[in-house]
Amino acid sequence: MDDTTRTELEAAAFRRLRDHLRERTDVQNIDMMNLTGFCRNCLSRWYDEAAAERGIEIGKAQAREIVYGMPFDEWREKYQTEASSEQKTAFAKTHHD
Repeated sequence: MDDTTRTELEAAAFRRLRDHLRERTDVQNIDMMNLTGFCRNCLSRWYDEAAAERGIEIGKAQAREIVYGMPFDEWREKYQTEASSEQKTAFAKTHHD
């Protein structure tokens, strides 16, 4: 497989993941972090970092809007719920600062 085709396939897979996460608003970021070690915020940070590596200034807010499909504050207002004590405990066990 040539590099262009590989890049196009990877981009298509990213878009499908992004769209899937936009549709699954019932899945909270803390649940994703507890199960997979990454969440929508991580994905948006990686997007921003990839752009910066290429000299493109996107910034945190725009990268999050690309991933969430709307401004982050709007997504939080519509879909984010308060983390339960169980979710917070699971997070603390696996994610140390």
